[in-house]
Amino acid sequence: MPALIYWIPLATTVAAMAFAAAVLLRYRERQSGPHLLWWGFGLLIYGLGTLTESLNTLFGWNEVVFKAWYISGALCGGAPLAQGTVYLLMRRRVANGLALALVSAIVIAAVFVIASPIDHALIDPHRLSGRVLGWQQIRLASPFINTYAATFLIGGAIVSALRYRSDPARHHRFIGNILIALGALLPGIGGTFTRFGHVEVLYITEFVGLLIIWSGYRRNVSEHPTTTAQPSSLASAMS
Repeated sequence: MPALIYWIPLATTVAAMAFAAAVLLRYRERQSGPHLLWWGFGLLIYGLGTLTESLNTLFGWNEVVFKAWYISGALCGGAPLAQGTVYLLMRRRVANGLALALVSAIVIAAVFVIASPIDHALIDPHRLSGRVLGWQQIRLASPFINTYAATFLIGGAIVSALRYRSDPARHHRFIGNILIALGALLPGIGGTFTRFGHVEVLYITEFVGLLIIWSGYRRNVSEHPTTTAQPSSLASAMS
């Protein structure tokens, strides 16, 4: 029987799907542009990554599940969420160009992941790790994509927090965006541990990080000041 910690991705999957539903419902109500679609899609990808972790926990290691996990988790990660912030902060032409570059990089890397042989001697039945990829050079792509994600997802939340720092009427958004930045940072820390074989840390940081992001989002949409400002991050744009 797998240890309790290996069941955490189940809870993360449920939370991610519920969060995605809330974001996509917001888009349906507001019809406010591509950023909400990217954020909703990003949460679905996040949930897909933790779902594959759940399948590995419940049924043991499987090559198809592993490669789906690597593509949705190690390659995509928070990049779709970050791309939503890019569409919010930048001109449409620039955002489109960055989206094309990002999607191209992920697709090319994903093709190599699918084609890569597996080193079966390194398989752990209840731990997913990129070490089992026969073509280890593929793993060099994920740090670049993750850096892109961190720059715009975490950076966008920090920029928003700084904008609201001196506004007493929107202090809740200052706190909310700080929470979002913190929550977005945690899975990256867990991913670093995963590269050294400690996937349990990733399971915890994925779950806790998502809950913190959701808490920040809820704080941002809990109040509606009479004055409005141009939104600048995931949570503030959905308020």
